Amino acid sequence: MTELRLRSDDLSWRELDGEIVALDGGKSVYLGTNRTGALLWQRLAAGATHDDLVGALVDAFDVERDQARCDVDSFLGELRTNGLLES
Repeated sequence: MTELRLRSDDLSWRELDGEIVALDGGKSVYLGTNRTGALLWQRLAAGATHDDLVGALVDAFDVERDQARCDVDSFLGELRTNGLLES
């Protein structure tokens, strides 16, 4: 399985009240996530597979695996669109 990871250069972030606030220094753009996104973000900061992310959502939020997979796909799509994942 391919490990996914947040981009390490020019990306700063902090967890605040269970959510993530991030600054993409290259684009001077602030980003934010909700609690679900924060869980995925933290896993991606350490490096995780797609299946790891799906499992984390299922365990933390008691959602069906299919719904978790859709949520992970959507979140990763947003990160890719914004250039926040390592290639």
